[in-house]
Amino acid sequence: MANTYSKLMIHYIFSTKNRNPLLAESFRDQVFRYMAGICKDENMHPIAIGGMANHAHALVGLPSRISVSRGIQLIKGLSSKWVNIRFITDRSFAWQSGYGAFSVGVSQREATKRYIHNQEQHHRTKTFREEYLEILDLHNIDYDRA
Repeated sequence: MANTYSKLMIHYIFSTKNRNPLLAESFRDQVFRYMAGICKDENMHPIAIGGMANHAHALVGLPSRISVSRGIQLIKGLSSKWVNIRFITDRSFAWQSGYGAFSVGVSQREATKRYIHNQEQHHRTKTFREEYLEILDLHNIDYDRA
């Protein structure tokens, strides 16, 4: 068989610079829709994108020709540039360097979508830091606990 087939779904988690609440509610949904457009333009498949004022989640289907790091580089870089052009703020918008990337199997697709779409409810009881560390622990990832 000469064809290449893959089904790669990645749950990206990334924060605003210094975890500041830079994603104002007034334009947050527009930013997430723009991220979905970036994915489509780059032949990635946006499954669910959402988040809060200080972070974002994106469940993305990656084609085999795009690496995990290239996918998030495109999403973060192009969306940051767009926010700075489109929305006038008293400070520059930027994403924090780094990100979390977690593989998602087909059986967990719907649960992950619900998780992303229910961020507001979820964060009534947990901070972003608590959420992120819990996910790192769930995936047995070693990290600096300081």
